[in-house]
Amino acid sequence: MARGFAARGGTMGNDDLIAGILDGLQLRSASFIVTVYGDVVVPRGGVLWTGTLIEICDRVGINESLVRTAVSRLVAAKQLSGERAGRRSYYRLDSSAQKEFSEAAALLYAPDVQAQGWQILHAPNLSEDDARQLRMGHMGGQVYIRPNRGQIPPPGAVLFRAGDPEAVQEVAGYWDLSALQARYLDMLARFEGLAKAACNGGLSDGAALVARLLLVHVYRGVLLRDPRLPAHALPEDWKGLDARTLFRDLYRNLSPAADRHVAARFEGVDGFLPEITPDTSKRLSGLS
Repeated sequence: MARGFAARGGTMGNDDLIAGILDGLQLRSASFIVTVYGDVVVPRGGVLWTGTLIEICDRVGINESLVRTAVSRLVAAKQLSGERAGRRSYYRLDSSAQKEFSEAAALLYAPDVQAQGWQILHAPNLSEDDARQLRMGHMGGQVYIRPNRGQIPPPGAVLFRAGDPEAVQEVAGYWDLSALQARYLDMLARFEGLAKAACNGGLSDGAALVARLLLVHVYRGVLLRDPRLPAHALPEDWKGLDARTLFRDLYRNLSPAADRHVAARFEGVDGFLPEITPDTSKRLSGLS
């Protein structure tokens, strides 16, 4: 029986805790597999045996058939590439997917880069979908705005730099922050019990890894849509800052047990993956 922990209303075991996090969560197989690679595999050499992938996905309700179908689609989309050693199949993130998760990793694990004013862009070639992916606010016509963190303007755009306007909080109106706020509120509620369990040492090594993967998956999904406005331009009740604190604290608390499970169960071409590498240490340092 899994070791339990004190929670509101009684005692909850590891399986119940993970089930509570998963409750109502729309978990796409391919996206979760990318999370596994980005969080665990890439900083440990990048290659994982398919059997390990099937095992960890089963812990969140993704069965072997769904894993194999998702892997095939990721290979076809050039996000995973495969290799064989004997009778075993191994996969690594393809270069395009590595670039995508590297950009996400810089947001997830590294110290936040403070904005220096604003970029205002006249971008006649930019579609609305591209603007959303770049987390730009639409000022009207072909003009967009985003916090200035030294980003390169998209092709064909003319870039202007500006300081804060007098009514800086009105700038937030160029984005629909309500959907992001709802997702941050959901994240905080979803992981409330996990935060208590992690602090009390009430998780097995395997449960700690599953919980950390779900934490990364949920947070990555909302963070990559967040324009990360400077604090003085955000609504007073903005929950993104609380979510960031929860992510940092919980990731650090879960990692010792989670990394032990990686070293005990995750197999690459040359054997079990290492518990700690310079890259994993750098990530934890960036969250301090």
